[in-house]
This record gives sequence, C-alpha cells and structure tokens, in this order.
Amino acid sequence: MTALFLASGSPRRRELLTQIGVPFTCVPAGIDETPLPGEAAEAYVLRLAAAKAAAGLAAAPASAVVLGADTAVILDGQILGKPHDGGDAARMLAALSGREHLVLTAVALCTEARSEVLCVGTQVRFRHIAADEIHAYWASGEPVDKAGSYAIQGLGAVFVEAMKGSYSAVVGLPLCETAALLSRFGIACWQANVSP
Repeated sequence: MTALFLASGSPRRRELLTQIGVPFTCVPAGIDETPLPGEAAEAYVLRLAAAKAAAGLAAAPASAVVLGADTAVILDGQILGKPHDGGDAARMLAALSGREHLVLTAVALCTEARSEVLCVGTQVRFRHIAADEIHAYWASGEPVDKAGSYAIQGLGAVFVEAMKGSYSAVVGLPLCETAALLSRFGIACWQANVSP
C-alpha cells in the first residue's frame, strides 16, 4: 500500500482526508506564503500547493507520496489572506458582505519521480453582514487563521447565502478532485472503511 504524507498543519485538511478514509502521516511544510509581485491568484495557489508538497517531500521517506494544498479567497482579483488583526478581519468581512467572491484551492501531489497539481474554484455569495456581527465573529476566535477571515465549516456558515462549486474546496481540500488525483498515484479512498 502506498503511504501518503500530508504537508499541512491544517486540521481541516486532516479531517477531510480522514472523512474519505485515506490514512496519512503529517510532515512539516513551512514555506513563505507571500504573493509574488503581480502574481495572479490561481498562479499563487498553484505555486504554494506545489511548494508545500516539495517541502513535505524533503521531510518524508524516499518512497513517499506527498500532498500539499493551499486555499485563497479572491475578491475583485485581490487575494484576501489570513487577517493580521481584528481590524484587518473586519475590513475583509465588510468587503465580502453582500457580495460574491471566489475561493481557489490548489492541490499538489508529488513523489521523487513525478508531480501533479490542480486548482478548483468555487463561487461563494455572502448575505449582508452587520458591523456588530463582524465584531462578534472576530471575538469568537474563528477568523484568526482563516483565509478571507471566515470558516464555511464553522460559525461563518451563517454568512453564506449561496455557493456554486465544491464545498470541500472552500473548507480546504476538494474531495472529488483530490480522490481522483490520489488514485493516479496508487492511493485509494475508503481504506479505513473497507474490510480486507
């Protein structure tokens, strides 16, 4: 059985892989996530996913298959990263309020011999968010380490009026596309749920 290594500290990505029955081991993948000057959003997430997978590969055993992923929230062509503080989160959430934005998640899988990367886009529309809700949401602690200052799988779900695309991609890992990618590397889903 081919072993998978996850180059991510994200608890959401761990939960999503576990959900589809894929066993894995976490490896560190600390990289600089600063966008390059003039870098387009899709190029940014593809580059970071590949860089995380490569960093994980350096820390994993020689025969490893390593998965790296990155998610970005895009509004008017601008990447909304993780908030620096409450004011930054409030600015982002006010900008997203009553509007549609794009969430891009890139997934990279690599071994010493090959690599593949893909990107999935999902359109998300927020209802109007009142200023007091923004402050209460920040006080919950949930937006602190989230791209775009919200978590669709958590308290932030109440802001989502509509969505077109992959829910799991917004959480952090597009499961349909990731499962297909894993199968091309010899890693099956449902391993934890199927008897031998």
